[in-house]
Amino acid sequence: MTRGVTHEGESEVWEIGVLAGSASASTNASYVGYGHTTSGTSVWCVQHLGNDYRRAAGELPISEDSSWGQETFGAVEEFQRVVYGNLQVDGVMGPQTGNKLLNYDATDKYADHGYCYGYIPTTW
Repeated sequence: MTRGVTHEGESEVWEIGVLAGSASASTNASYVGYGHTTSGTSVWCVQHLGNDYRRAAGELPISEDSSWGQETFGAVEEFQRVVYGNLQVDGVMGPQTGNKLLNYDATDKYADHGYCYGYIPTTW
């Protein structure tokens, strides 16, 4: 067992084990946005990782309050415009946008296969 810290700063105990087979939890993660998941850890992950992009772009970060609203919706639309142009802008965090968001800042411990991997939909 090891001790970790949640995104809210609370301490928790994790049991580390070895599993046979491969895991792909993120391909089963729900879409995030209006009509889908709109609160909780998935939303916080979108907000947190989206803020990596916003800071790099010289923009102010959005609230990381775990609640989907117009601010988060607009931030996802903006991220989609930057990575896809206007062709795939819907303001929903699905697998294609999830791939881009999780890979945007590999130095963020929540990105890639880090903490948020199981909460944001991807194709991998």
